Amino acid sequence: MSLILYDLCGADDLRFSPFCWRTRLALMHKGLTFETVPVGFTEKHKIAFSEQDKVPVIDDGGTVVSDSWAIAEYLEDAYPGHPALFPGARGRRYAKMTNDWADKLNPFILKSIIVDVHDKLDPADQIYFRESREKRFGKALEKVQANRDETRRQLRDGLASMRAHLMDGPFVSGQAPAYGDFIVFGSLRWAELCSDFPMISDEDPITDWYARVGTTMGVK
Repeated sequence: MSLILYDLCGADDLRFSPFCWRTRLALMHKGLTFETVPVGFTEKHKIAFSEQDKVPVIDDGGTVVSDSWAIAEYLEDAYPGHPALFPGARGRRYAKMTNDWADKLNPFILKSIIVDVHDKLDPADQIYFRESREKRFGKALEKVQANRDETRRQLRDGLASMRAHLMDGPFVSGQAPAYGDFIVFGSLRWAELCSDFPMISDEDPITDWYARVGTTMGVK
């Protein structure tokens, strides 16, 4: 039985979730053949078998795993003969630190592009997205995004440690990309696919890193 990735989907089959991109790149890095099932915000019934309501979810021949970090750990342990997601003696620990750090930066991206994300969804999902996110933030999506110059600045400031780390090598994970890179790449890919608002400048060394990861992984 093939490996299946249940992936968040917007209008016109747009696959934009930062967490699903982490998993997609992990599967590609491992060299695993997989198919995807698109899941809209209002199609949670498609993943009811996982006994929770968030993507990504994988079904690997009957083994069901949800949550991008849990999926990465599963893939590393289930496919040890494939390229490592967590290279080095402390690779898993460093990747988990990167995972937790990036999760704290994602809200700055969301606040910068939240209206743009809404506009990339099918009509039914737009209703769900607006209602759920306006309840979360306590204000209209347009008011959340109105301060995006500031939230972008906060993101760029938050990326300072990554810039310093990249002075020692071309990738977060060392000389080649691995899961630590996929975590951050997924967040910036989300912004790129959903919005024309540039989250990082052309002069930022992270822009060059982003291009290197995309080229290495064959992401266009």
